[in-house]
Amino acid sequence: MTASELRAGVAAGDVETVMVMMHDLYGRPMGKLFDADFFLADALGHGTHACNYLAAVDMAMDPVDGYAGFGYAEGYGDFHLAPDLATLRACSWREKTALVQCDVRDGATGAPVAVAPRSVLRSQVDAVDAAGLGGANVASELEYFIYADSYKAAHAKGHSNLEPIGQYVEDYHLLQGARTEFYHRRVRRALKAAGMVVETSKGEAAKGQHELNVRYDGALAMADNHVVFKQCLKEIADQENISVTFMAKPSADEPGSSCHIHCSLTRPDGSNAFLGDRDLGPGARGVSDVFAHFLAGWMAHTPDLMPRARRSKSWAPTALVWSADNRTAGFRVVGSGEALRVEMRIPGADANPYLAFAAVLASGLAGVRAKLEPPAQFVGDAYSTPGLPLVPTTLKDASAAFKASAFARGAFGDVVVDHYATFFDNEVLAFERAVTDFEMRRYFEQI
Repeated sequence: MTASELRAGVAAGDVETVMVMMHDLYGRPMGKLFDADFFLADALGHGTHACNYLAAVDMAMDPVDGYAGFGYAEGYGDFHLAPDLATLRACSWREKTALVQCDVRDGATGAPVAVAPRSVLRSQVDAVDAAGLGGANVASELEYFIYADSYKAAHAKGHSNLEPIGQYVEDYHLLQGARTEFYHRRVRRALKAAGMVVETSKGEAAKGQHELNVRYDGALAMADNHVVFKQCLKEIADQENISVTFMAKPSADEPGSSCHIHCSLTRPDGSNAFLGDRDLGPGARGVSDVFAHFLAGWMAHTPDLMPRARRSKSWAPTALVWSADNRTAGFRVVGSGEALRVEMRIPGADANPYLAFAAVLASGLAGVRAKLEPPAQFVGDAYSTPGLPLVPTTLKDASAAFKASAFARGAFGDVVVDHYATFFDNEVLAFERAVTDFEMRRYFEQI
């Protein structure tokens, strides 16, 4: 949707509300709902403001100490939210509503706020351009669980003993999938009306687990699509009195939900920069030096940029190896010709897409600059092979590695690394302070 189309829609009475959106450290959409006429008269050209505590709150919206430049001592001033008019689109699951993504700027100087997730990704998109490449194509495959309980009912039950929407594992099951068509039909239609190219939806590897894929896009556009995707699915679930979660691991007894990230680089003419004459082994023939160096850098720097722990044999690989079309490997080479790409299978569905994509680009570009070479292709079951390099096993260890990483500081700057290290450390602290259901079940009576 262009600004002119928005004006026409408002004049015709087809658009009455504009959702103005930014993103917090978790990647959650935050913002305001504007009367459409007022948005056109005031915010379209000037933007709006929001309290800068949004860069320093936890999941419960409580302000957290320790963030440099954000706190009571600084008075919690305002961000300036600058609408990116290239992101205007129909908010198609709401009546007569449009939405726009915003870049976050300093309320006093107008300079980009470095720690804002969209700013972090923009800096790496700019780095791809500076490297003489045409850009990066990215796709994120999101998995999620659907429950028959509404969000309100799930909250009342303490988010336990929820009823999955399906009775049995529904991976590729068309019968089970039919039982969610009341929901997924609405979702596919809404995403398409919001400007995304919808590909497929399917059942996944657990009861009530599903996946819906939209077409790849440029890195920034795909991150924007990602957050709109999640907002759309959640709101439609709410309207249908069911619930959907993008938690990476909502149950200890079921597989987790992933965010597989597909990435390829393009040449300035738009062709796939990963294609070439190198032979890296079966299934990866005909790749370029750029492909090899990008893959090597991506693999080498993942431990520095991954504050996330994984569990083996849960369809979320733990080994930092690459292989052609092998789902046990952390990096899976898929596609051919112009569709040749690398799929990273490690992130969870709870990933902040702006940060995750920024990490991919920073790591891969570092490999291209240094002309790193990837290890030999792995063949076999990476879950069961001893001695392979693994991702961090605890959030605490992963956070410490990120904070100490010279690579992270060189790629993103001390301001960004220190801010997100504080964020990750506070998540660790919140977890360590919690009394878990496991502890109650295990110790309440028998200790």
